[in-house]
Amino acid sequence: MPKNNKEYDVVIIGAGPAGYVCAIRCSQLGMKVACVDSWVSTKGKATLGGTCLNVGCIPSKALLDSSHHVHFLNEQAKEHGIKVSNIQIDVPTMQKRKDKVVQILTGGVASLLKKNKVDVYTAIASFESTQTIKVQNAGTQLSETLQAKRIIIASGSVPIDIPIAKVDNQTILDSTGALALQETPKRLGIIGAGVIGLEMGSIWNRLGSDVAILEAMPDFLPTVDKAISKEALKILTKQGLDIRLSSFVKEVNVSNGKALVKYTSGSEEKLLEVDKLIVAVGRKASTEALNLDIVKVKTDEKGFIEVNKYWQTSIENIYAIGDVIGGAMLAHKGMEEGVALAELLVGQHAVMNHDHIPWVIYTWPEIAWAGKTEKECKDAGIKVRVGTFPFMALGRARAMGDTDGLFKIITDKQTDQILGVHILGPNASELISEAVVAMESELSAEDLARTIHAHPTLTEGMHEAALAVDERTIHI
Repeated sequence: MPKNNKEYDVVIIGAGPAGYVCAIRCSQLGMKVACVDSWVSTKGKATLGGTCLNVGCIPSKALLDSSHHVHFLNEQAKEHGIKVSNIQIDVPTMQKRKDKVVQILTGGVASLLKKNKVDVYTAIASFESTQTIKVQNAGTQLSETLQAKRIIIASGSVPIDIPIAKVDNQTILDSTGALALQETPKRLGIIGAGVIGLEMGSIWNRLGSDVAILEAMPDFLPTVDKAISKEALKILTKQGLDIRLSSFVKEVNVSNGKALVKYTSGSEEKLLEVDKLIVAVGRKASTEALNLDIVKVKTDEKGFIEVNKYWQTSIENIYAIGDVIGGAMLAHKGMEEGVALAELLVGQHAVMNHDHIPWVIYTWPEIAWAGKTEKECKDAGIKVRVGTFPFMALGRARAMGDTDGLFKIITDKQTDQILGVHILGPNASELISEAVVAMESELSAEDLARTIHAHPTLTEGMHEAALAVDERTIHI
């Protein structure tokens, strides 16, 4: 631990995307900053970056990328004139590559904090008062007290566990365990068809697992625009994901290294036997170690910390950002909150529009969206016009051999302002950025329609969807 004056302008609890970005920006603005984080590797060394870098966004995308190459070789290479036989999948090597990517990026965060003169404490943080934090060295009984004018909670989130399927990370896994498997399960079950469930299912389906996903909701991806979710379900099912909607898990038993899942579908009781079972039913705020009761920081009924529009908690000098406050539990949302809050603390005018936060599900094709769905607009009484355009009509998509999916643009019928953009298709995670810029700039569909897009590119689909709003598409 750093040996220095223990008084700070700001102490930040958590070094995930929200915490470390906020720490860096606070330091850039002239504040004396400490960042406390308890995450350690299996070797007992500090590993910064929180869930995202260690067991979330980054490792999952590394494995998704590896599995996508396998999918290409098995399903698409032949069409490109590439003949491959006797493909061998080496899961431990994939895992080593994933771990190396994580190591490089977590080490990068440590370097960034050091460069910006942020004192980092590898410790468990808990409140002693509204201006003092006890930091207990992870793995020892040694503790110190830090004093701060302001304290920012960025402690993130953890997977929700359910009593009927207790995670042991042997047979019943959470997302962390699912990312650490050293061999492909023959049969894999997943409880939850949300972002995590679909991404984990995609990885192991491509690597050879027979995947069944049990989802209690009757609708697939209910927060996604209906046209996109309907098409995505069709495509993912064709790929081999057995997605069972309206399936309520009643009981899970482990016997002989297998999970036996009893669930109901309608009035029928069914049994699913799998080699591994992933529980992916969402995430909850990570606040247990903080002693929030001591300082009377209020939380809502789900345990998320309540904040106002300035990320201020019920205590004037204590703030909270990122997953711990709920809402969009996304790394990029936490990062932007970290920057905005740091700037607010020095009196700058910082604005963040939560309505235009981009969302991405990294299946293939990818699913990405920003702004309102068509249903949300109708429920709000907003009259809209809609333009869609399929990837199959794009020259670049044809050349790539990836033609599944579509673009959808929703505009205000009176003003033509873009209210929402939804994309199902290859590289949707990259393509959505144009939509976010357009909505942040309050552009109309006509503005996009009059903007020259390079040919041949996937972005032409955005151009054509904008033209479609006015029923004047060219290439379909």
